[in-house]
Amino acid sequence: MGDNPKIRKFDGEKSVANFTIATNENFRDHDGNKKSETTWHKLVAWGRQADVASKYLKKGTEVAIEGKLTNHSYEDKNGETHFVTEIVVNDILILDKKEAN
Repeated sequence: MGDNPKIRKFDGEKSVANFTIATNENFRDHDGNKKSETTWHKLVAWGRQADVASKYLKKGTEVAIEGKLTNHSYEDKNGETHFVTEIVVNDILILDKKEAN
């Protein structure tokens, strides 16, 4: 987890959580040198998964996420179009032993 989930509630009961995670890839380059590459991903969780994120996840928690990769765009107040790629969370598995107990 790259940060604590940001939780919003609306319509009285519905909730959404936004957060980021990092994935790390270790490999050897064409010269045989060890390399590591980190990629950051935006995630959004709705309903029950948002509640789980709110209750159990915090910056630094190691998690496995199952979800769907989505793309959308929006226009800001200046008329500029922004493109967003995010993962809509279907399932969260907490890998930190201390968090799972």
